[in-house]
Amino acid sequence: MPSESHVRPGRRRVWRVATPLVVLLSGTLFAVSAKQSDGIDLRGGRLTDLASVVRAERDEAGDLTARAATLNAEVEALSAQLGDRSVGRVQEQIATLEDPAGLTAKTGPAVQVTLDDAPMEARLAYEGEPNDLVVHQQDIQAVANAMWNAGAVAVTIQGQRLISTTGIKCEGNQVTLNGLPYSPPYVIVGIGDQAQMEAELTTDPILATYRDYTAIPGGGVSWDMTPLESAVAPAYTGLLDLTYATPMAG
Repeated sequence: MPSESHVRPGRRRVWRVATPLVVLLSGTLFAVSAKQSDGIDLRGGRLTDLASVVRAERDEAGDLTARAATLNAEVEALSAQLGDRSVGRVQEQIATLEDPAGLTAKTGPAVQVTLDDAPMEARLAYEGEPNDLVVHQQDIQAVANAMWNAGAVAVTIQGQRLISTTGIKCEGNQVTLNGLPYSPPYVIVGIGDQAQMEAELTTDPILATYRDYTAIPGGGVSWDMTPLESAVAPAYTGLLDLTYATPMAG
């Protein structure tokens, strides 16, 4: 067994090394705690005073309730200033505009036009421009515009009511209407004076060019115009707000 004189010097050397390390670690922990607390008691003793919290929230709720009562009184006062006649006139104006805006259903005699692509076998055998044998958005728009020009009171495409903000877009081999894609055949129905619509559809120059491509040998695009004794154009139920792109800041 080693003597006491041999053990003690070794122990002294260990403590001389360990003691500074313990002090250094303790200082580091104190520094981290101070930074995390940022000068605030980490236990948050102040936040556990529930009575103070309840009183503060109650006072704020009382202030908000009083503010709401004041605003309600202002609304009632402004409504009273309008008077029943003014409100009635506004409601009449809204009702008057709903019909031409396409927000009410329409029923009556109509003309139906159906446009369709050429058969696939005809398109495969065709040696000209492939786009000659498919229906495009401008063809559909031309039909709808001709019906409007003839005084149609309502127009639908694929059963959807057209309004002033309706967009018709060609995407691949489909046409998108109000954000929904549709495949041919495309059925356009106009409600109104049948004789006027048929005359306009027959003489429209864009549609006359379209009909030239129905006579392509082997099969071209199709055109069918049929009078309907009665048709229904449902009220428009989509979004009325316009959305548009805006430039990014900077």
